[in-house]
Amino acid sequence: MTRALLIVDLQNDFMPGGPLGVKGGDGLAPLINTFMEKFPVVIATQDWHPQRHVSFASTHQKKVGETVEVNGREQELWPDHCVERTPGSNIVKELERDGIHHYIYKGTDRMIDSYSAFFDNGGIKSTGLDTLLKQKGVRELYIAGLATDFCVLYSVLDARKLGYPISVIKDACRAIGDGEKALKRMKEAGANIISSADL
Repeated sequence: MTRALLIVDLQNDFMPGGPLGVKGGDGLAPLINTFMEKFPVVIATQDWHPQRHVSFASTHQKKVGETVEVNGREQELWPDHCVERTPGSNIVKELERDGIHHYIYKGTDRMIDSYSAFFDNGGIKSTGLDTLLKQKGVRELYIAGLATDFCVLYSVLDARKLGYPISVIKDACRAIGDGEKALKRMKEAGANIISSADL
């Protein structure tokens, strides 16, 4: 059974001090480096937003944390972050890039956000991750990265909908808000919650 590691959004803008910094995010790369080689397939995702993306508060002249409705969907507003081809969108230099086999870009459409590594927030447009996993014969997923309560959570929920067994490496994830609540949701959806020591 081929296993794959999915590393979610370990990008400069999500590090402490970045516009959307996640507390403790800078400690993840060294930890992930210790177990990356245990996986025959390693995939990293990147938020890859065009300028004036729908998720940016500045696009709507609103404040960060406010919500707007876009095409009948509620959109939470964030600081400008991970604009494509900017230093902030780069994978952190501490992560061993040689161990990463594939990259998946999400949030590339200016008019819709994409928390999940599989689909946009409307569940309409695929990122190509499911196709890639099938091509590689992946039958089991492990996930680490940022943030537990957003991109990790929605990636896990979509993985379960697609029928993938998935394990969340809890100590290799960090949350923006309530990480425990997100982990509970993932567990209820059928995900395993494990530690890096279990690998």
